[in-house]
Amino acid sequence: MKRTIKDYAMITLKGVAMGAADVVPGVSGGTIAFIAGIYQELIDSIKSIDLKTLKLLFSFKIATFWKAVNGNFLLFLVLGIAFSIFSLAKITTWLLVEHPVLVWAFFFGLVLASTWFVLKDVGKWNWKTVAGFILGAGAAYCITVAVPMHTPEALPFTFLCGAIAICAMILPGISGSFILVLMDKYFYVMEAVKELKISIILTFASGAAIGLICFSRILSFLLRKYHDITIAVLSGFMLGSLNKVWPWKETVTTFTDSHGVVHPLIESNILPDKQLWEATALAVLGFTIVYVLEKLSRKKK
Repeated sequence: MKRTIKDYAMITLKGVAMGAADVVPGVSGGTIAFIAGIYQELIDSIKSIDLKTLKLLFSFKIATFWKAVNGNFLLFLVLGIAFSIFSLAKITTWLLVEHPVLVWAFFFGLVLASTWFVLKDVGKWNWKTVAGFILGAGAAYCITVAVPMHTPEALPFTFLCGAIAICAMILPGISGSFILVLMDKYFYVMEAVKELKISIILTFASGAAIGLICFSRILSFLLRKYHDITIAVLSGFMLGSLNKVWPWKETVTTFTDSHGVVHPLIESNILPDKQLWEATALAVLGFTIVYVLEKLSRKKK
């Protein structure tokens, strides 16, 4: 696919949006990829990194390797994601602490609209797709109400966390950040990013890379062979995740990071008790953004 500089700039911006979503426990970068219309290309590009293409790389056939793995697309997308994670990590965590209702409200509208538009990609509804949708919604809901566990801070376990979290990050509706919360490693990894603890960052990134390459092959196969059922399950994931993205919460237990800042760890949903109009406006804004992007995407097609 021949692309212009403007196209690659847009891919980078989509990467920035994915990275911003990935640092919020409850919102998936995969959801943003779906909204932005790059999900299928992302999965297929990652899947193309295998022994055959790696052999090209190690044989110094760089140009052939780069073309085979859709290198330009992946490069600009990853640059956007990395820029967002390293530059927005502090801002996002600060917003979640200082203005949690408004942040969650915006993402609630965004995920709700995304669920609706992803559902429209299901070609034919039957008992299999309905069952897949219900199964996906139920699984995501169960994950959102799970209680975080206490886990070790050894590097091998950090590697495993990276491999598991990245699988969730590319699934629409399943938040990799929230999986890290459940595995007791969200604040641990975020602190490492903010303080540039290279050993932890490299270990986590290595696990993520391995997990991403392996899982993308499974997901690509499912989308190719069982498209409607897979899309139904993914949209179910997104609907079930709304339980986590509900703006109004009551803190049950907290976590104090190395700087003495208190973060909510376990929360329960409550009825709206503050900032109702501001939150509603931001939810509508999130919904509208997805609606406009969807219309532009279909017009372009």
